[in-house]
Order: sequence, then structure tokens, then C-alpha cells
Amino acid sequence: MPYKPIESYGVIGDLHSVALVGTDGSIDWCCLPNFDSPSVFAALLDDRKGGFFKVASMYGGTCRQMYLPDTNILLTRFLSTEGVGEVVDFMPIQETAGPSQHQIVRVVRSVRGAVRFRLECRPAFDYARQPHTVVLEGRGAVFETPQLKLALISRFPLCCEGGAAITEFTLQPGETATFILRQIEEGHHGELLEARLIGEHLLIETEKYWRRWLSRCTYSGRWREMVYRSALVLKLMTFEPTGAIVAAPTCSLPEEIGGVRNWDYRYTWIRDAAFTLYAFLRLGFTHEAEQFMGWLEQRAREGARNGPLQVMYGISGRHCLPEESLDHLDGYRGSRPVRIGNGAAEQLQLDIYGELMDSVYLYDKHGSPLSYDLWTELRRMLDWVADNWERADEGIWEVRAGPQQFVYSKVQCWVALDRALRLSDKRGLPIDFARLAQVRNRIYESVMTHGYHSKRRTFVQHYNTQALDAANLMLPLVNFLSPTDPRMIGTLDRTLEELVSDSLVYRYERGKDGSGDGLTGEEGTFNMCTFWLVETLTLAGRLEEARFIFDKMLTYANHLGLYGEELGMHGETLGNFPQAFTHMGVISAAFNLDRRMNARC
Repeated sequence: MPYKPIESYGVIGDLHSVALVGTDGSIDWCCLPNFDSPSVFAALLDDRKGGFFKVASMYGGTCRQMYLPDTNILLTRFLSTEGVGEVVDFMPIQETAGPSQHQIVRVVRSVRGAVRFRLECRPAFDYARQPHTVVLEGRGAVFETPQLKLALISRFPLCCEGGAAITEFTLQPGETATFILRQIEEGHHGELLEARLIGEHLLIETEKYWRRWLSRCTYSGRWREMVYRSALVLKLMTFEPTGAIVAAPTCSLPEEIGGVRNWDYRYTWIRDAAFTLYAFLRLGFTHEAEQFMGWLEQRAREGARNGPLQVMYGISGRHCLPEESLDHLDGYRGSRPVRIGNGAAEQLQLDIYGELMDSVYLYDKHGSPLSYDLWTELRRMLDWVADNWERADEGIWEVRAGPQQFVYSKVQCWVALDRALRLSDKRGLPIDFARLAQVRNRIYESVMTHGYHSKRRTFVQHYNTQALDAANLMLPLVNFLSPTDPRMIGTLDRTLEELVSDSLVYRYERGKDGSGDGLTGEEGTFNMCTFWLVETLTLAGRLEEARFIFDKMLTYANHLGLYGEELGMHGETLGNFPQAFTHMGVISAAFNLDRRMNARC
């Protein structure tokens, strides 16, 4: 089965994990029971060994996809001269207490004509490392390993072929068949296979859940459809038991086809989650913000090896995320190595403290006042920042070329102390105000003295370099500098001249004064940076330019409104998919651009 473009997938999920469904009706990625569990289907990373679950019309023709309005329920249509068929895919949300039950429901319909379908469920457990048995019982099948057991419930008899369950069936116009792939808990084996197919009931309940959740959204401006879709995607990436938010639900999708920039994003980055928290607050989703704050308080109490916080954690809060290469997998279109785990968890990235404190400040303002216990942990963290801000670090882009004095990291240390001082002043929370204010001012002067290149008239990536970095577009967004300050205007203009290609933004210059990331190969433009450019232009009053770039960027979403991490030379999606960072950027840029345009009217 040949690889499909990354952008040809839709995503469904149950707030524990997700499945990626291609336009051809094939589920090519799913980890069960959780985001960071080993994969059950991973054809996305090896089209021969990875495993898939496909339901499709046998007549060929044209494929189309859409979401049921205001939901994460995916509809795939097969259009041919012989007939029109549909597959509705979703993962039911369990709202009641008790042991969690993870299942993929596939409702197959014939819309016009008698349509013949083929179902092939070919799991490959534990990233295709763990063999499994298949037992056919009645019209169902059980796939079993020592660690995980799945049952496929089918209306039609199945046959077994090389570890897969397969059937072909014909549906008459208006006829429906439901298939459920369900995780089996110990002691429920027989009960499961005798259960009635309840796909239509589950569909109705899942539809109600998503529409009820989205009805809380307070955004009513321009671009509402894209904002709604981005909010739904961000919710899909929330791990309900803990409130953690994954950066993306996939691993090792390449930033360069055939290259080595293949990372595991199925974890909670403090930075990404803090930005997502900001997006949820902007849209009125305070429950998600409250959940994440509870998760964060636990991490702050635990501490970490390099500082009060790690760069990232497992969704349940685990600290150890050892990086491993799966050499038996070919990788997406030959992009190797395939990595699970992430060694960047051991890096020092000082910017996370500023992004976190900015979100905490907004949570206190738009959500709920901070508890004293959380403030006590934050105050300890802030003392550490005040003592350590001068250290070199690996920065926001997680370079593997050695630590530097990154400008963006310094600015975010300033943000951390600035927001703490504002909170203390507003709420009367105890803090060593004089000391932190003095350090905050020292950081500011350091950035203005060493982080700005007067000849190039721009802020640079790190001290002692001339290289540009798109992260510096954030300076006015965090109120470090006025958007109309000459230094910021120069930075904006240099960025437009040297890092922007047809409105798309590269992260940084490479190979200038030791700048770069220590890796071979190239990468695409970074979607989040393009949305930062939109916001910076918006704050600078260049609204027509900002709107044009924003509207143009919206055309790079896939057919369902989903974004990955990067875009290639031909507009193709690169990197893990879908990407929380990017969808947060959609929401933030739309919110601020819409507000400025309304103020101008």
C-alpha cells in the first residue's frame, strides 16, 4: 500500500488517543490505549509492516472527506459510476466514571446503488515488534498479545489471512453496517463478542458531545469555521485523565522527506501546552485551562534535574522519555531513523518559564484566581529563573549543536519575572518584589545590548551572531517592545526580506556565525512562525498585509482544515500531524486580527 501525502488524513479521537484516517478509508496510525502507547496501526511509518484498518468501496473512483458539522466525526465518501458509499468514523467519548473503554466505530453506508466494500483489519502491535494471534468467533475476531487484546465486531463473517481479519460485503441503497474495534478488558471477552452493535446510538451520543463542547466557544468573529476546527483539534489532543496536552499525536513524521529530522511529539511540552492554554482561555474554555493548571502544579512540586521544570513530560506526568530508534521500520517514504521517546526532555530551555508564566497570568485574569499553594511553587520557580537566566540553553528550537545565549530565551525569562511582578502587584501575593524587578531590568538591558545588531538593524538569534530567528517576532506579542519601535520595525522588515518565502516563514537562518541546529539536511517553513508574523504585522498596524498573509496561510490547511508542523517547497505538509502549536497560532492570529479590524471600522 503506497504512502499517502501527510495532508490526506483526517483525525478522530476519544481524549485518550487518536486515529488518522486517510481519504482512501484506511486508518494508518493509532496508538492504544493512550497517545504515547505503542502503536496498533502504523502504516504511516512503514507501509508494509506497520499495520492498518481499511474499509473502502471496491469500485475505486473519487474519494472525499468532511467532518460532520461542529464535531470530530469524520465522513469519507467513495464516488464511482457504480454507486456512492460512505464510511463514518469516530471514537466514542466516555463521559461516565469507571474503567475506560477505547473503541473505533466505523459506520458503513450505501448512498446510491449497490456498493461492494472490502474491510481489512491488519494490526501490528508495539510498532510492529510484537506478534499476535487471531481468533475468529462467530462473526467477530479477537487480536491478542500478552499486553493488549482487541476485538473486531462485524455483521459479516470474517476470514483470517496472515494476522488480518478480512471480509467483503455488498450494501444495498440505504443499507448500513457497523463495525467496532474495541479494546477488551480482562474478564469481558465473551460478553464483548456477544454484544449488540450499537454504532448508531454511539454516533448520536458522540455527535451530541462534540456539539455541546463547542457551544461553549465565545469566538464569533471572522474566520469562525477555521477557529472552530482548530479548537476541536486542540481538544482532541487533550488527555482527559490528567489535563495534559500533547504537541501532536504522531511520531517521526519527517520535517524533510528522506531526512533525519523525525521526532516523537506525543508528549506534553510545557511551551506548547502553555500556548494552547492561552488559546483555550481566549475561546472561553476555562475547564480545559483549569485541568492543565492542576497537571502543572503537580509537575512544579516534583521538580526536575535541570531546573524546576522539564521541557516536556509524558501525558501522565512521567519524567523519563528515553529516545529510541526503531530500525526495523522504514519510516515515512524512507525517512529514517524512526524515533520514539525524545531526548530533548533532558535539555535546558529557559523560554518555557516565560511562556508558562504568561499563561498563568492570563488564567488568573480570565479563568480563576491562583491558589496560594500554586503560587508557592511558582515563586520557587521564579527564584530559580532569577538565579539562572544568564545560562546558555538549547532554546525554543531544541538545537542539538550546543547551548547558546538565545535572545528569545532571555526575553521569555524577562516575561516570567514581569508577569510574576504584575500578579503580585494585582493580587497582593507575597514575592521578593525588589529583587525580581532588578533582575527583570537587567535581562532587558542585556537583550537590548547584546541581542540587537545595529548594522543589520535587527534582533538576532543569539548573542555574538548576525543570524535572524523568527522567534523574535514574539517580542511585541509579549509586550517586551512596542511593535512600532524602530528596532522592532527593523526586525520585522529583515524577517520579511530574509526568512519569508511567498508569505511562509522559515524558523531561522542557518550557517551564519555558527547558527543552526546541529543536524544535517533542510526543513520546510514553520507554520507557527507564519502566524506569529501575522500577529506582529497586526500589532504594527499593517492590517492589510497581515490579513492577506493570514488568508493565504489558511489555503495551506488540508481539505479538513488541519495543519501539520511545516510546509514543503510545493505546499505539502511536513512534520507531525496535526500540530497543536499551529492550530493555537490559527486561533491567536484570528482573534487578534479580528479585534484590530473591528477597532478600525
